Formats: sequence, structure tokens, C-alpha cells
Amino acid sequence: MPDRIETTHAGRVRGPDGISKRQFIKQCLCGMAGVAIGLHHSDSMAEVLLGGTTFDSERRVDEKWRKEALYYSKSKDPAGVRCYKCPYGCFLTEGESGRCRNRICQDGKLYTIAYGNPCAVHIDPIEKKPFNHFLPATRAFSIAAAGCNFRCLNCQNWSISQVSPRETMNDDLQPDAVVEQCISTKCESIAYTYSEPTTFYEYVLDTAKIAKAQKIRNVIKSNGYINELPLRALARYLDAANIDLKCFSEEIYTKLSEGSLAPVLGTLKVLRQEGVWLEITNLVIPEWTDDRDMIKRMCEWLCNNGLQDAPLHFSRFTPLYKLTQLPLTPISTLEAAREIALLAGMKYVYIGNVPHHQAENTYCHNCKKMIVERRGFTILQNSIKKGKCGFCREKIPGVWE
Repeated sequence: MPDRIETTHAGRVRGPDGISKRQFIKQCLCGMAGVAIGLHHSDSMAEVLLGGTTFDSERRVDEKWRKEALYYSKSKDPAGVRCYKCPYGCFLTEGESGRCRNRICQDGKLYTIAYGNPCAVHIDPIEKKPFNHFLPATRAFSIAAAGCNFRCLNCQNWSISQVSPRETMNDDLQPDAVVEQCISTKCESIAYTYSEPTTFYEYVLDTAKIAKAQKIRNVIKSNGYINELPLRALARYLDAANIDLKCFSEEIYTKLSEGSLAPVLGTLKVLRQEGVWLEITNLVIPEWTDDRDMIKRMCEWLCNNGLQDAPLHFSRFTPLYKLTQLPLTPISTLEAAREIALLAGMKYVYIGNVPHHQAENTYCHNCKKMIVERRGFTILQNSIKKGKCGFCREKIPGVWE
């Protein structure tokens, strides 16, 4: 699935193309001293301690990698703090952690304990996020810290998203070090991904500021569940975002993810206003998000709100986590969803997780000719020249250079 951390049956983390972790390190991370790749509590110590660090106590985790959080207020009666970073607005008393599991109340203040301690560090093709209209065939230095504010039944990275940084094996990689490693490995962008990057907001923000100053692009893969003020502050440093639009129903959002649709739609509007390149992923889950009328309403909303140029990725569901009883999404269902989106006015609609399907490719919205040919995450042919169709010279929405 897009942006999933690949593992073997034994829980070993693999890099791109299914190579082993040690092969991945040897091939892609030469010179990355101190970086651990996809650290998990299930990995053996011999495999994991590649400069990474394990922890003996909660206190040690909190002291080394905690940082006072942004967007919160204090309360005296009752004593505690209120977090305003996301729509949940968690109220925490002393010692309590928020819904995201990586923000805690200590000494009357709100702290993040997901700062400079990523549990996964990979080099990925940008197409894996997925981004099809943003710097194709480039590489993204991808990082994640543990935590998420959603409880998706279909979560594909639950081993890091549904736990606290106290429960993962983490590397010591402060924001400046992330940028240095990105430069040394010749990656064109930094991707904040895998878990939910808005929950390790301060780490993302500080890293993105340094990266932007070094002319490195910043991209985010997110559920979009964040309040407007912190989102606009972060958007100043973002170049691209892929937002998971789970469905177009408040009821299903609640049952599937324990979230809400309206704030995600607000995030899409804000990112468009802020000039961040936007792509959207809709995972089509049988019996949950495959209703054709709902898909039509979703696409009509996107078009009516000026998002018809945003690439829309209909992604095939694979039974994972708490929905293992469901089947794979039928390809015919994905094809029907794509046709609905195109008829509604969406210009670029893709089908993901179906290898060799023609809807992996990019077709000019004007002359309809294929202008980018793909196989999975690999670009076989690119006919876009200076942001225009190589056949009819129509401008193709995206960031191409």
C-alpha cells in the first residue's frame, strides 16, 4: 500500500524494492552514521542497534526527547493543560498523555515526546507517498515518529502509529541532522510520513524550517486532522501534501477512524489557499467506502472547491489490522470510482496498489495522450517538458522541476 513500511514475516523492516535492511543500508545509506532504519520493538537487538538507542525508563525518553509543545493553554481549576493542535482538543492532567500518545502533561506544561527520535528512517521514491505530479523519479528522505490521533481499523502501519514513542526503538536524529542526512544521501525532499506527522508537529516544523533554508523540499503524508492555525503555520514550509480523504461520510469517518470529515475538508481548503501542492488519496474499502453515490459526492465537492487539478488516488484495500475479514477491493470497483471522478470533473485520477494497471499512468487532460508511463514506483517514460504536455503543449498541473 502507498507509504507502508514493508516488513518480512519476522517483522524485519525492508527498504524499497524489498531488499533486506542490511542491503538497504549498504546501498543507500553510506555515510549515514547513527541512523537506524525502521526501528521497532519487535526487531532483535543485533539487527537494530545501528547507532539507534533503546531506553530503560519512561523518564529517560521524556527528558532526552521532550520539547514544550506549541498550541496549548494552562488551566488551574482543574489543574491541567488543553491542547489545541488538532480538533480533539485533549485536556490532560499531570502525567496524562493525549490521544496521539506523544504529547504529555508534565509539571503543568504540555510536552511532545516525539522530537528528534524517529522510529523509522527510510529513503523512498517520491511516488510511494504517493505523489505523481511532484518531482517524479526523485527520492524522499522519509522519517516518522510514533503516534497518531486516528484509530483506523485498516491502519497499515499500526505497529508505530498506534503506540507511543516510549514503546518503539528510536534513533537520535535532531532536525539539523535530518537535513544533513538528506543532503548527504542526495535526496531532493524530506517526507514526514508513515505514522501521523501532525502529531509530531514540532519536530516536523523545526526540521522543515531548516530544510527550506537549504532549498530542500518538504512533503507530508497526513490524515489532515489538524486545526487551522497550526496548519497555516506549517504550510509556510511545506511544498507538497498528500491527504488521506477516508470517505465522504461523517458516520463512516467516526466508525472507521474515530475522526470527523469536516476538519479534513477544511485542511484541503487551507492547503490550496496556502499554495501547497496537493494530492489526495481515497482508500476504497469493500463494505465501508465503496459506495458509488458517496464517491460521486466526494468528487463533486472537490471540483466545486477548486480541487479538480489535484491528483486523486483511488487505492486498493489490502486486509490489514482489524479488517482482515474483508476481501481485496475488486479492480472493477476501483475502475468505476475512477470513471465517476473523471465524469465529475477531476482531471487526474489514478488507481493505486494494482501493478501494471493503465491507471498508474498520467494522461494529458487536454489531448488524452499518455505523458508519464509508470510501473509501480518506477517512471518508464516522461513526456512532460517544462511542465507542459509534450504532444499538445497544455500546461500539466504539478511541480515538475
